[in-house]
Amino acid sequence: MPKLARTIRFDESDAQVFSRPAEAGEWAIPGGFEFSNWTEGDLSGKARQAFANGWLSLESFGRATLVAVAQVEEAELEPLARRLADHFVQLYGAPDAEAALPIAREEIAYMVELCADHSPNVLLAVSRELTEAGVRESFRAITPAEAEIDLVAIHGSAD
Repeated sequence: MPKLARTIRFDESDAQVFSRPAEAGEWAIPGGFEFSNWTEGDLSGKARQAFANGWLSLESFGRATLVAVAQVEEAELEPLARRLADHFVQLYGAPDAEAALPIAREEIAYMVELCADHSPNVLLAVSRELTEAGVRESFRAITPAEAEIDLVAIHGSAD
């Protein structure tokens, strides 16, 4: 069974750092294509945070700081690709969903490949930087045993 990743929220920080935060539990991909034409001038405020380390949800098209690897049914992948293809038409000017579908499938296949060697529940973080050659992405896996308590703890009050 293939693996993909779901957005997670340990606290409300994503709601404060992203213009459009993803809800917990949404399937996600890196979504670096959003930044392909960006320059240093585009990197400020919440846009900088989305660029620097935001995963793209395939449901709300919001951003999340962390995702967790999870098994996905093969039958779920095509509807996700079609949704992403529609997003390419609506936001990026693709001529139509059928023309955008191969690229959407590639994006999802890339994420499946990223998740393939990780066990379920491993957390993934993305980091991006703007280089002369374009956007460079790197990925880091965090196993639950490696996570510091501040990363996984939910802080609240007794009130």
